[in-house]
Amino acid sequence: MTAKVGVITFPGTLDDVDAARAARLAGAESVNLWHADADLKGVDAVIVPGGFSYGDYLRCGAIAKFAPVMGEVIAAAQRGMPVLGICNGFQVLCEAGLLPGALTRNAGLHFVCRDIWLEVASTSTAWSSRYEAGADILVPLKSGEGRYQASEAVLDELEGEGRVVFRYRDNPNGSQRDIAGISSANGRVVGLMPHPEHATEALTGPSDDGLGIFYSALDAVLTA
Repeated sequence: MTAKVGVITFPGTLDDVDAARAARLAGAESVNLWHADADLKGVDAVIVPGGFSYGDYLRCGAIAKFAPVMGEVIAAAQRGMPVLGICNGFQVLCEAGLLPGALTRNAGLHFVCRDIWLEVASTSTAWSSRYEAGADILVPLKSGEGRYQASEAVLDELEGEGRVVFRYRDNPNGSQRDIAGISSANGRVVGLMPHPEHATEALTGPSDDGLGIFYSALDAVLTA
């Protein structure tokens, strides 16, 4: 069985091609999903990629959550389908209510574009099981609104339930508690601000550390 990973394209999406390529490098079949179609085409997992969906008007991800495809993603996530949101995709998942909190303007109000080290804080999700707890991975970050914020109660809940998946080693954007990525309560939905799809080959990225995320999803699908 070859797992099918759907990658959504919104107007303004930039990283859908890279996300699809990362899925293929891990051994999956990538399936293009169009924002205006309420059809997931029988995929086993979904990636909501980075970019500037609908031009980031209103708020980042605020319009994308109303796209026909997102209604299907929300329903599938509630049934347990693995869903990954990267950068703008993380923002979309928060706006859609699949993940708590919000991504706001970076501390200092500057766009951050550089390779960063992340700590793998949880290996119990559908998108992080291939890593060792506490491992360091090197991936690119490129965002102007990547500062994760939530209420203290939500932050405590995320910490207490082991739902902080990735942390910044050197927090570049002021995210609360150094949070770079979080998961849903069942560990099937993950959002992170840095870009693992740009770290899949040592030749073109800073590392191939990001591949573990996509291998993890295949494991989750094929062993379900």
